[in-house]
Amino acid sequence: MRVNEKYSTLPAEDRSVHIINICAIEDIGYLPSEGTLLNSLSVDPDAECKHGLYFRDGRRKVDYILVYHPKRPSGSRTLARRVQHGDAAPAARGARQDRPLPGKGDVGAAGGPEPPTDYHEDDKRFRREEYEGNLLEAGLELERDEETKIHGVGFVKIHAPWNVLCREAEFLKLKMPTKKLYHINETRGLLKKINSVLQKITDPIQPKVAGHRPQTTKRLSYPFSREKQHLFDLSDKDSFFDSKTRSTIVYEILKRTTCTKAKYSMGQGEGRKKDSALLSKRRKCSKYGITSLLANGVYSAAYPLHDGDYEGENVEFNDRKLLYQEWASYGVFYKYQPIDLVRKYFGEKIGLYFAWLGVYTQMLIPASVVGIIVFLYGCATVDENIPSMEMCDQRHNITMCPLCDKTCSYWKMSSACATARASHLFDNPATVFFSVFMALWAATFMEHWKRKQMRLNYRWDLTGFEEEEDHPRAEYEARVLEKSLRKESKSKEKRRHIPEESTNKWKQRVKTAMAGVKLTDKVKLTWRDRFPAYVTNLVSIVFMIAVTFAIVLGVIIYRISTAAALAMNSSPSVRSNIRVTVTATAVIINLVVIILLDEVYGCIARWLTKIEVPKTEKSFEERLIFKAFLLKFVNSYTPIFYVAFFKGRFVGRPGDYVYIFRSFRMEECAPGGCLMELCIQLSIIMLGKQLIQNNLFEIGIPKMKKFIRYLRLRRQSPPDHDEYGKKRQRYEADYTLEPFAGLTPEYMEMIIQFGFVTLFVASFPLAPLFALLNNIIEIRLDAKKFVTELRRPVAVRAKDIGIWYNILRGVGKLAVIINAFVISFTSDFIPRLVYLYMYSQNGTMHGFVNHTLSSFNVSDFQNGTAPNDPLDLGYEVQICRYKDYREPPWSEHKYDISKDFWAVLAARLAFVIVFQNLVMFMSDFVDWVIPDIPKDISQQIHKEKVLMVELFMREEQGKQRLLGTWMEKDRKKDEPCNSHGPKAGLDSPEYPGGAL
Repeated sequence: MRVNEKYSTLPAEDRSVHIINICAIEDIGYLPSEGTLLNSLSVDPDAECKHGLYFRDGRRKVDYILVYHPKRPSGSRTLARRVQHGDAAPAARGARQDRPLPGKGDVGAAGGPEPPTDYHEDDKRFRREEYEGNLLEAGLELERDEETKIHGVGFVKIHAPWNVLCREAEFLKLKMPTKKLYHINETRGLLKKINSVLQKITDPIQPKVAGHRPQTTKRLSYPFSREKQHLFDLSDKDSFFDSKTRSTIVYEILKRTTCTKAKYSMGQGEGRKKDSALLSKRRKCSKYGITSLLANGVYSAAYPLHDGDYEGENVEFNDRKLLYQEWASYGVFYKYQPIDLVRKYFGEKIGLYFAWLGVYTQMLIPASVVGIIVFLYGCATVDENIPSMEMCDQRHNITMCPLCDKTCSYWKMSSACATARASHLFDNPATVFFSVFMALWAATFMEHWKRKQMRLNYRWDLTGFEEEEDHPRAEYEARVLEKSLRKESKSKEKRRHIPEESTNKWKQRVKTAMAGVKLTDKVKLTWRDRFPAYVTNLVSIVFMIAVTFAIVLGVIIYRISTAAALAMNSSPSVRSNIRVTVTATAVIINLVVIILLDEVYGCIARWLTKIEVPKTEKSFEERLIFKAFLLKFVNSYTPIFYVAFFKGRFVGRPGDYVYIFRSFRMEECAPGGCLMELCIQLSIIMLGKQLIQNNLFEIGIPKMKKFIRYLRLRRQSPPDHDEYGKKRQRYEADYTLEPFAGLTPEYMEMIIQFGFVTLFVASFPLAPLFALLNNIIEIRLDAKKFVTELRRPVAVRAKDIGIWYNILRGVGKLAVIINAFVISFTSDFIPRLVYLYMYSQNGTMHGFVNHTLSSFNVSDFQNGTAPNDPLDLGYEVQICRYKDYREPPWSEHKYDISKDFWAVLAARLAFVIVFQNLVMFMSDFVDWVIPDIPKDISQQIHKEKVLMVELFMREEQGKQRLLGTWMEKDRKKDEPCNSHGPKAGLDSPEYPGGAL
């Protein structure tokens, strides 16, 4: 049914607002009274103090905002809409009349020439009018405001009346609290005392938010039903559906409401030439709602409103201000998050993200404590470490082979004393324990989160919630329509060549008109349609990974060439610090490249996902997450993987080195191993990403964008912009905020950090500590961004964190394998054990350094590779040492791999197998021991089901008693009349079934 709209110019004082109202809705028999329609025309003098949160009448709350750019020909003036309230009932049955083009009548009356018309803008305007008319038919109430403080921007305010909220809540199966209260099972005995003590201890760090403390009672929840409204407490209908629920309901209506018959009044001359293009564009937009209208520029933005301002002396208290004070302030960093209030304001999906981030941050506390203990153990035992003491002992006088060809000379092992001592801080027996601990920590964290998630599902009435299939995306519908039109054109061409029999022309026209709709219902995108996109995805991802490898190779060449250049320096201090200088500068280059490529890969992943044309938003998000995570994982960890598993593995030996491009000799690890360099690489990249990408970018970029928007609006607005800015309505202030771009970037940075904490934790025990410090800031930073800098996102119901949980589990499993290889192949833990139990003369580590070094006769250098200055140490060198297990030059098989190498390799592989299987078994055991659903929560869920059955049974029994009472009264009433007329039954009109 259409609304019969008529337009007339409002008085001057009301000219700034265009008012649209709603009439009858047949499906629920709702008809607004004349008083309701009059309310849309009466202006509340106190409405301005509402700051744009209500309609002009000051009673109907704004649930959603649509923003557009009204563009009119020159000489036009603002026209206002007005509903003629005298014929409300006939309007409900009539057809909506088209609104005349703005300024059209004025120009014609003046007798001047008709200004040039922008047909694309007129087409957008017609689409808006049709779409808004369809919203009216859906039951929403609209109010337009074009004369705003923001130049060239118009707003459509949307209000959902009570009957629409009830209807949609029933469609969406929203669980709402009933009148029934029940007591939650409390712990008894010792547990109760422990909980009371913990509550007293944690009282100072609890947020001052109502309902944050554990509740002893809970309202029974039930999916809303209009037939069972008596079950719910409807004493205050204005607050029964909160602002988050109202905006969710309106957004669902906006998504499914379509514009299918946008009329276009073509002009003369050039206008007709554009007919086909406009018609094609309109047909592509013919089946989708707000998502496609936003994508095609019909509307520029759509968002729900914030509850009000968050700071100021005279600001009315609201949930946004409470969140700002108790959650989004750096001064409350030590407090728990008010998760229930976050969920109430932003919805379950965002609430689950912050709940997960809070659980992850809490779990980092024990990991940080153990990491600090491991680090302190390394510091305490560094002076007792025999291998490092032997390396630092000047008396051993071990001469090492040159680190590069020609320019590098022989060097003393004692010069690497500082590196050896520092390596012990991270390469000690406690590191193995810490790796096992972190693997179990990851498994415990996942189980703890699953239990926390179930508690939140119970508290937020999400038990039994199943996500329904989402509406198809605009791009998917466009591709389906395009495919259906191609099929239609092919079928027409086939029919041309086949002689047709005489048919009913009217019937043929109807078939032609309905062909597009029928085809789009049947046609779907298959893998054949997406095959070019899949090939593009595969080629692009492989190419991006190859680019990452190429950059790492470039950094390797930089390290090799820089080390050779610094070795030629005449300064002894420069030559002695070659390793530190090269490592630090190379890691900084890696960090800059990683940060830049992260942004590039994010854009590429989004583009690759778009060309796949996923059907729903959920499918789009999951595919985007997978591609972005894959590319960013490779980008972030490739330099670290190189140092951990490849550096120093394929060097060769003196006299037979391996070269890159026949020019650059592969670099070697330090005598103390590559673990120290791995620690430097990991720490700089992790801390750099957290400081620059996660914090500075998150703070700086939004503020820069906000400042640019402010300058743009100030340039477009009148000179008294500052005065107007102080009086801006809520929807105008929210329009200047940054649009919400989803939770993918927030999750992504935390998952990458989780990888730094778990994957290579054997080389950097302090990683959990730095992650903890970062997350304490990150929570408040994200909270402040959501409360103060972003438009309010549409609340989305969700019962878990989706694909991110599977990624976390995958990273946790991968961490076990990587740490096993780091301990076995990167550190010297296994070679020490082998030496201690197989080769040590006295059961100590004395002689270990000498055991790991092989000898080389300098006369065996290849031509052109020997040092230019062989007497740099002051004496002639005949035998130099290098780190490897090879036969000495005086052996029969000189420079061949020795038996010691195979013994160590066998021990390393055995350790990997034992470590991996043992830790995996322990992790699975933890998974099995800890139930996914807490026992008390499963009992409460069962109790709710029982109480709900009892409630309905009592209701049915009450109905039966009432029915019996009425039947008894009816029988007594009709007994005197038995001889005069037929007995009245239950089917009599006096007792309609609906009354029961």
